[in-house]
Amino acid sequence: MYLFLGKNNRVLYVGKAKNLKNRVSSYFSKSGLGEKTTQLVSQIKKIKTIKVSSEIESLLLEANLIKKYNPLFNIKLTDGKAYPLIRITIKDKYPKVLIARRMDNKDSIYFGPFPNSSALKLVLKTVRRIFPYQSVVNHQNKPCLYNHIGLCPCPGYYKDLYYKHTIRHLIKFLKGNTTAVITELQHEREAASKTENFEMALKIQKQIEAIKYITQQFRNPFEYEQNPNLASDVKLDELKSLISILNQVGYKLNKLERIECFDVSNTAGKFTVGSMVVFIDGAKDSSEYRKFKILSTEGKPNDTASMKEILLRRFKKNGWKLPDLIIVDGGKGQVSAANDALGELGLKIPAIGLAKREETIITQDLKFLSLPRRSEALHSIMRIRDEAHRFAIVYHKKIRGKAMLN
Repeated sequence: MYLFLGKNNRVLYVGKAKNLKNRVSSYFSKSGLGEKTTQLVSQIKKIKTIKVSSEIESLLLEANLIKKYNPLFNIKLTDGKAYPLIRITIKDKYPKVLIARRMDNKDSIYFGPFPNSSALKLVLKTVRRIFPYQSVVNHQNKPCLYNHIGLCPCPGYYKDLYYKHTIRHLIKFLKGNTTAVITELQHEREAASKTENFEMALKIQKQIEAIKYITQQFRNPFEYEQNPNLASDVKLDELKSLISILNQVGYKLNKLERIECFDVSNTAGKFTVGSMVVFIDGAKDSSEYRKFKILSTEGKPNDTASMKEILLRRFKKNGWKLPDLIIVDGGKGQVSAANDALGELGLKIPAIGLAKREETIITQDLKFLSLPRRSEALHSIMRIRDEAHRFAIVYHKKIRGKAMLN
């Protein structure tokens, strides 16, 4: 985020950008500026920046700052229009999820308002992939385009009770009760498995994984204004929490300056690759990322053997700084593989695993450590693990793509 300040520190303009240097520099180019921009630049006395962690937070902070300071050169959200809301027609036989501007229907429930339509549409697009819903008032009694891509349970093609059950999950999710939703879905998954409805169990498991993936710790946007270093401070607080929790279960950590996380990706044992990502003081350092093409298990799906190979190859490298903590994506098998690799090399480096299904930590002595969903320590581990998973998948797709072209 950036704020242009004029006389007496009056806020003239609020904006956001991923590349702050390029965006701010563009205002001071010598030519091609519009009349409004020229007037703005002529009045700028100071520039204030605020770093945030995500696109969603930047949208919310931008809107809130514009509402707070009413900058002269911002038009968005100051033109008298009502802010957009999510409306759910809960009384309908097949409830609809719609966009509204006013709370004028007593038979509906509303969520919001959102800072702008883009932010609202981002939320709807995200949740619809987890909880498919109808989005038109008068839906025809035949499959629509969204039905063909799995985003709309059209009338007459889904059981009424099942669809309303999905809507109840959606409402709880929008209220922020994600823990309750995940718990309910876990019970439903187990019930489906017991009746050997494995297709439904897999579908529910994908919903659980999707919720966990998109659920991020939320900070009040104005906290970033009060503390411009909040993003880095949050990461350091997460690391302190992780050190404290791991030391309580037998680890002896003094610092977590360098964390390395490892993951394996393959397709039925083919094109197996591994990833290593590095986080310094809680922030990723992509210059130190490494990728591995697995040699020992090609054609045989063996994630534990692949993990051992990755770690052996990594820690045999001379000149690479040793980490304060190793994280492996997986459960007891992957942690055991890490222990074996470190033992063969005579290294004593703390290691943990993170099991995907329940986001449970596996300690080095193969015990389970469950943390609350909102735990700062868990949030830190998940963020690092997700980056290793992403990096592994990118490399796996590249290797598989090249093979298919040959």
